[in-house]
Amino acid sequence: MKKHTVICFWLLLLLSFLGHPAAAQQSTRLTDGWEFVRQDLGSVWEAVRPVVAGNPESVPLWTPVTLPHCFNARDAVDPDVNYYQGPGWYRTQLAIQNPYANGRTLLHFEGAGQKTRVFIYSTEVGGHVGGYDEWTVDITQAVAEFQKTEAFKTQFKGKIPLSIRCDNSRDLEMMPSDLSDFNVYGGLYRYLNLRYEPAVSLERVAVKAEVDKAGKQGQLTVKGDFREPFASGNAQVSVRLLDPRGKQAAKSQVSLSLKSGELELGSFKMKAPRLWSPERPDLYTVQVTVTTDGQTFQQTEKVGFRHIEFVEHGPFLLNGQRLLLRGTHRHEDHAGVAAAMTEPQIRQEMRLMKQMGINFIRLGHYQQSRIVLNLCDSLGITVWEEIPWCRGGLGGEAYQSQGLRMLTNMIQQHYNHPAVLIWGLGNENDWPGDFPEFDKEKIRTYMKSLNNLAHQLDPARYTAIRRCDFCKDIPDVYSPSIWAGWYRGIYTDYKEVSEQEFKSVKRFLHVEWGGDSHAGRHSENPDNALAKISRGQGADERAGDASLFGGSARVSKDGDWSESYLCNLVDWHLKEQETMPWLSGAAYWPFKDFSTPVRPDNPIPYMNQKGVVERDLTPKEAFYVFQSYWTTAPMVHIYGHSWPVRWGDAGEKKMVKVYSNAAEVELFVNGQSQGVKRRNSQDFPAAGLRWLVALREGENTFRAVARQGKATVQDQITQRYQTAKWSKPAKLTLEKTGETNGVATLEVKMLDAQGVPCLDAANWVRFGLIGGGQLLDDLGTSSSSRKVQAYNGRAIIRVQTNGLRSVASVASEGLEIAFLNL
Repeated sequence: MKKHTVICFWLLLLLSFLGHPAAAQQSTRLTDGWEFVRQDLGSVWEAVRPVVAGNPESVPLWTPVTLPHCFNARDAVDPDVNYYQGPGWYRTQLAIQNPYANGRTLLHFEGAGQKTRVFIYSTEVGGHVGGYDEWTVDITQAVAEFQKTEAFKTQFKGKIPLSIRCDNSRDLEMMPSDLSDFNVYGGLYRYLNLRYEPAVSLERVAVKAEVDKAGKQGQLTVKGDFREPFASGNAQVSVRLLDPRGKQAAKSQVSLSLKSGELELGSFKMKAPRLWSPERPDLYTVQVTVTTDGQTFQQTEKVGFRHIEFVEHGPFLLNGQRLLLRGTHRHEDHAGVAAAMTEPQIRQEMRLMKQMGINFIRLGHYQQSRIVLNLCDSLGITVWEEIPWCRGGLGGEAYQSQGLRMLTNMIQQHYNHPAVLIWGLGNENDWPGDFPEFDKEKIRTYMKSLNNLAHQLDPARYTAIRRCDFCKDIPDVYSPSIWAGWYRGIYTDYKEVSEQEFKSVKRFLHVEWGGDSHAGRHSENPDNALAKISRGQGADERAGDASLFGGSARVSKDGDWSESYLCNLVDWHLKEQETMPWLSGAAYWPFKDFSTPVRPDNPIPYMNQKGVVERDLTPKEAFYVFQSYWTTAPMVHIYGHSWPVRWGDAGEKKMVKVYSNAAEVELFVNGQSQGVKRRNSQDFPAAGLRWLVALREGENTFRAVARQGKATVQDQITQRYQTAKWSKPAKLTLEKTGETNGVATLEVKMLDAQGVPCLDAANWVRFGLIGGGQLLDDLGTSSSSRKVQAYNGRAIIRVQTNGLRSVASVASEGLEIAFLNL
C-alpha cells in the first residue's frame, strides 16, 4: 500500500471517531439509472412486476432517462399537438447504505409536477400536491421492512425499488390555473436527493440577519426545528458565524432538550457587518452542528446583512441609499428540456442576466429552484418571488389550502436568502374564467389571508401583487398593468401613465413591460404601426389584447414583431427611467422566450416571444440595449448582427445604430470614418449613437470603436444592401449554408417571380425531413421550429445528419415545395 494511501486511510478513520463535520449527513443527487413511461399504470405493481415475475414481455415499454426530466421536453412547442397533461411514472433501484445507527433515510424533492406519489416496492410512502415547493419523504421504515423480504434478497439483489408517479392533468381545483400564459409541466423536473441523517437532525434552520439603516449595528438570530419523531434527551448545538472572507466572526454553544417547535439555537450582536448589495454581495456563513449520542448533524446556510425600505410614495432604498431596481423575469423553461434545467444551464442563464446588468428579478409565477435563489444571493440580484395563484379567480377549499401551504413553504424554504425583498401573493387575479363564480369580495378576503400569513411568517419583508386593481390596497407593494407601446397606447406614453399609477398606490413597482420580437426579423421602418394607434386609451392589458386577431388597433396585433421595434421600445423605457427619481424600479417581461399553451398563432407556435434572449439563451438585439444602459464594463454593439440584408433606394441614407455605454463612439463604414458621436442617454434613439449613411449595393462592412477613458472596445458586422424591388413571393429555395460536427444548417429564401429576394416576407414555412437524419425542431427558437414564420423572407433549420442520406423539404402555402438532398 502506498504511503499517501495509508495516511488518508488513518485520517478518515480518525475523523469518523471524532465526529468531525466531514462525517455529517450525506446527500446524493439521484440523476442516473431511471426509467420513464408517459402514461398511467394499472397500479405500482406494474412498475415492479417485470423484476419480480421475470417477464421480458411486460408492457408498457419504459425509456431510460436522466433526472431532472420533464414530460414535456419537446411537445410543449410541437406545432401540431397539445402538450401532454396526464400521469407519468418513473422507476429506479436504490442501494441504501445509511451510515448512521437508527438514522433516517430521506428522499428530498426540490420540485416535481404537479401531483406526486412515492412508492417503495408496492408501499406508498408519501406524496405532494404542488409543482414548485420542496418536500421530503421519510422512507426509513419502508426500506427496513422491504429489506426483510425474499424479493429484496433474490429478485432485487439487495436493491430498493423506488417508483414515483407524477401527474400534471388539468385540475381546476389546483394552482396554477391552466388559463395561465405558461405550461403547467409534469415530471421530476428538479433534482431529487437521497439523504442520510442521524437519528437527531434539524428539519429547518432559520437565520434572521438584521442591520440598522446606517449599517452600524447588526443582529443575527438562528432558530431551528428538530425533525420529528425523536427520542427524549438533550442535544449539543454549536453555531459558528464566518465572515465573507471565511474568518470566524462569532461562535456559541448550548445544550438543548429535544422538543417540538422552533427553538433558538444562537444569537449574536454584530458591529458594522459587511453589507450585502448588488455591487458587493457579501455573504456570511452560518454553520449549525448538532451532536447527540456521538452522532453529528451539520447544516450550513449563507446569509447577508442588508436594510431594505420601499419608501411610501417614493423609491426603494437599500442600506439607506436609493437603488433603482433594474429587473427582468424568469420562467423555468429551456429549449429541449422544458422545466428540467440542469444546474449548469441555470448558472449560465443567471450569469447572462447579470451580464445584461440586472439587479432585480421577479420569479414568475411560482417558487423556483433553490439553485436560482443561491445564485441571486451570490451574484447580487434582488428578488420578488411569488406563489402560483395566477389568473382564474378563486377555487374551493382544496385550492385555497394549497395556496396557503405553498406560501408557507416558499417563505420558510427561502427565508434565509438576503436577495429576497418581496413575497408575491398573486398575479392577474382579476382574470375570470376558471370557475362559474367570480366574486371580488371573496378574492379580497383570500388575498388578505395570504397577506396576513406572509407578514406573520416574515415581518421583515414586503408583500406584493401584480394586476388586480380591486386588491391593490391589500399588499405592501402594487404593480399595475402598464404595456405602453404593446398591448395599449404607444411607448412614449410610458412615463405619463406610470406617474398616474404611482400616485394611486402607497408603494409602486412596475413589473411586466416590453413586447414580442421574432428573432432574426428586422425592419427599415419599425415604428410604422404606431400611426394606427389611438392616443389616450391607456397602457394596460385587457382581455383579448394578446390575441393576434380582432379588437382595436394595437402594436401586439398590428406591429411587425421585429427586433428593430423592440429595441426602440426598450430604448425609450430605459431613457425615461433615468428621469423618474420617484421610481422604485421596473422589470422587463421576460428575460427569455418561453413556451405557452395559449399562443398557438405566434410566429413560433406556442412561444411567448417577449424575451431578450431566445429559449436557448441566444441573445437578441435588445439584450445589448439593456447592457448599454445598465452595465459599466465597456461594451459596444452595432445593431443588426442577425440582419444579413438591408434594403432601400440607391443613394438613400440609412440609419446605423450603435448601442454602447462608452462616452464616445466612432463609426467606420467600408473603412471610412463617419465621425465621432458622444453618448447622451436622453438623445433617442441609441443615446445619440446613430449615423445616417449611404450604403453601396452589395456588401458593406461596419466597425464601431467605443472609447471610455483609456479603455477601447470594438464591434464589427457585414451586411448586404439590396436596391432591387420585389413583388409577392413566388418560389422557395432551400440550400445548405454550413455544417459543423455533423449538424447541417439549412436556409429557405422567398423569391418573387423575377428571383428577387422578398426581404419583408413573413409567410409561414414548414420544414420536413425523410431519411437517416434528424430534424432539430420543437426547441422553441426561430431556427429550431419546423413550422415558423419567415424573418425577412428567410428562415433556417438544423439537421443532425448522422452521416446518412436524407431529403429535406420546405413548404409554404401557395408555393411549390422545395427539396434538398443531404
